[in-house]
Amino acid sequence: MQNNSSHLSTSCTLSNAEITQILVAYLFFFSFPFAFLLNAIAAWVSFHLPLSSTFIVYLKTLVGADLLMTLTIPSIAASMLPGAALEVRSFSCRYAGVIFFTSMYTSITLMGLISLDRFFKIVRPLGKGFGQNITTSIVLSSLVWVVLFGGTAIPTIVLTDQTPGNATDDVCMSMKGPAGKTLHKYVVTSMEMLFWLVTIMIVFCYICITLKVLQSFRNSGSKNNQGKKKTKLRVFSILIVYFVCFVPLHLLRIPFTIHETFALNFCTREGLLVAHQVSVWVSSTNACLDPFLYIHLCREYREKLDEIVKDSVLFVKLHFCKKQRESNQ
Repeated sequence: MQNNSSHLSTSCTLSNAEITQILVAYLFFFSFPFAFLLNAIAAWVSFHLPLSSTFIVYLKTLVGADLLMTLTIPSIAASMLPGAALEVRSFSCRYAGVIFFTSMYTSITLMGLISLDRFFKIVRPLGKGFGQNITTSIVLSSLVWVVLFGGTAIPTIVLTDQTPGNATDDVCMSMKGPAGKTLHKYVVTSMEMLFWLVTIMIVFCYICITLKVLQSFRNSGSKNNQGKKKTKLRVFSILIVYFVCFVPLHLLRIPFTIHETFALNFCTREGLLVAHQVSVWVSSTNACLDPFLYIHLCREYREKLDEIVKDSVLFVKLHFCKKQRESNQ
């Protein structure tokens, strides 16, 4: 589940590959503090939320996946720099890169479950939809983690056990034996299929949700144009974040998947490689954007965040007043 840009045919000459890697590495380093801060706050807020609904269950697990993905960013960025030690590159190949992509697909799958949960609550509020109780949502979210990490991440880590080669372009694949390379092909293909299935489900769910909400406005004779705009903005913001972060990467992964699965020897254009490397960074920015979506999607999260911010401000003011009084004495 490593970055597939290193698996192109060695016959391809890419003069700007090193420059691109440096730029992408700095983009990773630049985004890491923001992603870590936002997800640390999101983790703190979600930790204080009771399991009062299925959405809260999915939100808590989604925050965990985003935070775990964020923690792998420094190692991945360091391995992309020219002259990075072979140990750093091999650690990224065996551990950080695998956890990064597995966490990303965990987030994608959980976003699909959140969309399905909202679909049943809004479009079919009187029916007993799939997973519309807290116990089932806990089982489903746990199953996502077990299947993805147990079925892809752990086997990939175990089978990436060869001594890394000295070549600078395919360290990750040189660390895999025949079984590891075969597993890699199946994992890349299955994750690509998983993404597009979840994407279709998310688009379908949010289109139905939007139509249902707008229909309820029309049936009630409401002229609440502001409410309609808020509904559309909320839905489209989710879809825009999802598509901007994940679709470019998976469109660009298709030729790499074909190359790896069928062992086709072809040279892609340099621009495709550059776009692929940048798209990996763009997908990581989802960890920065998700905390803002939580505010739009969850009233309990919004209220708890507001409460924590007010308590923090009050604490700072009291501490400042205490220090000021001590200095005046």
